[in-house]
Amino acid sequence: MNRSDAEILWEVASLLARDAANVSRAAGRPGPNLPPLLFFTDPVRTPRPWETAVRLPAGSGVVFRAFGAADARETGLRLREATRRRDGLLLVGLDAELAEAVEADGVHLPERALGRASALAAARPDWRITGAVHSAGALSGAEGLDAAVLSPVFAAGGSSADRPPLGVEAFRATALGATPPVYALGGIDSGAARRLAGSGACGIAGVSAIQAAFGPD
Repeated sequence: MNRSDAEILWEVASLLARDAANVSRAAGRPGPNLPPLLFFTDPVRTPRPWETAVRLPAGSGVVFRAFGAADARETGLRLREATRRRDGLLLVGLDAELAEAVEADGVHLPERALGRASALAAARPDWRITGAVHSAGALSGAEGLDAAVLSPVFAAGGSSADRPPLGVEAFRATALGATPPVYALGGIDSGAARRLAGSGACGIAGVSAIQAAFGPD
């Protein structure tokens, strides 16, 4: 029987997370407990993200990117309820005040705001702080992150549509040399996910592929 896209994505993400955790422990630097799968929301591509969040495997994470939407607080609260029901992590993109308002578990910073990571980590040691990076240079200069999200690994849509894909080899070289754990993002569907085996990724992040695999029919 053919396995579903959801089953494949979760299996690969879980294997990557396990392997990355083993490497960290062997190096004597156990990292924070991170979800294998991160669902990134988008007002256009995921207009009702809570419907997908509540269907994610238990222990997954959601990165809520409101982009200034008028209903950001309402959507954030719905995502908080959904992630709690699934024992999941909720991060809010950039907006620390919104993260506080919806009782999120932390924030996700765009690359342009990575300089805020250390101050946020010091002010809120209970939060998880992740950040977007698009090159080895940006990753090497990132301080205070619990994890980085490196993209695009494969050809992607959305804001990464104009960026050339890194490819698996370039991703591997960057991830294995990084201090924080690194998620793979960009063009990762159930077919491409298998190519990440041995890449050093700590998990998979996505928008459309996760919405399509786990969202309502």
